[in-house]
Amino acid sequence: MNQLLLGIAPDWVPTLDNFVSGHNVELLERLRHALLGEGERSIYLWGEAGSGKSHLLRALVVAAQELGLSAEYAVANVPVVADVIAVDDVHTLDGEAQIALFALYNQMRDSGGLLLVSGTMAAMQLGLRDDLRTRLGWGLVYEVHCLSDEEKAQALQRHAYARGLELPSEVIQYLLRHGRRDLPALLTTLDALDELCLRLKRWPSVPLLREVMQTASQADLPFNTD
Repeated sequence: MNQLLLGIAPDWVPTLDNFVSGHNVELLERLRHALLGEGERSIYLWGEAGSGKSHLLRALVVAAQELGLSAEYAVANVPVVADVIAVDDVHTLDGEAQIALFALYNQMRDSGGLLLVSGTMAAMQLGLRDDLRTRLGWGLVYEVHCLSDEEKAQALQRHAYARGLELPSEVIQYLLRHGRRDLPALLTTLDALDELCLRLKRWPSVPLLREVMQTASQADLPFNTD
């Protein structure tokens, strides 16, 4: 089972197309336009863990690279200038990194590049340098809203249907109650359940799901994506 889960976890790649928007439809459209060079070139995203911030930042970098642009994604550090840069978890930057991000902001503004930054709270509430907080608040600012359990359930059913998997409602409800809260982690767990059902030639059930989740927990797999 460990090998099964380890074989599934790295395959999932966050994209704009597999981001379930929920109440973030306008934000998703803004990001698509920004990728094409339209609109504001500095975007700050904030929201609680599991809302999808990291998914969106990584997805923009992937999409930019597919368009032939230079693009970098960084967590809690600041990369060198590129066409598209995504800096995740800005609230964890130390003083030196905050200075570097302030300088990068100015470089990106002069070059016309696209800068995306994420944090856990509104820009002016961040415990960062005043000048950096101000810059982050100058561009587009969006709160990334978490999906409701109903929206997550619908997304899980669509994902299961696409895999040809008949998923009982009690399996979905158990996964939502006991699984990690972010959708990528839930989908990865669902994929692992599907693989196990195929291997054992059994229908999806709560006991099988429990086995998958227990094994993933013991292996401490990195399924969580904010």
